[in-house]
Amino acid sequence: MTIAYWCLFAAILMPVIFTGIAKFAGKGYEPKDNLAPRDFLARLQGFRQRANWVQMNTHESIPGFMAAVIIAHQMQGEQNMIDLLAVSYIVLRLIYGALYMANIGMPRTIVWSLGVACILGLFFT
Repeated sequence: MTIAYWCLFAAILMPVIFTGIAKFAGKGYEPKDNLAPRDFLARLQGFRQRANWVQMNTHESIPGFMAAVIIAHQMQGEQNMIDLLAVSYIVLRLIYGALYMANIGMPRTIVWSLGVACILGLFFT
């Protein structure tokens, strides 16, 4: 499996990580909350609320990233560039998540844009 394909695996796990932060990085979560997790997550505030928002935004980003990686492989793009862009996307999404949870707006938007640029770049490798 290529590094870029491993990045797809990592991308799938990222929402789980951010949801874990939202649920467990503070007091208030109880096992009964898993009966209605969306209600619980909707009541969160502060960085835990933003962690949930990162999770949702990450879910929105994954399909485009997956398509771009798969298409780049099918088109037999330059593998080192595919891997570089895929790893860059993952790193940028993690930075994006940290900035989002820290409520740092403009740098977050810049990092988000660079992540989108990685996805678009995969179509031209």
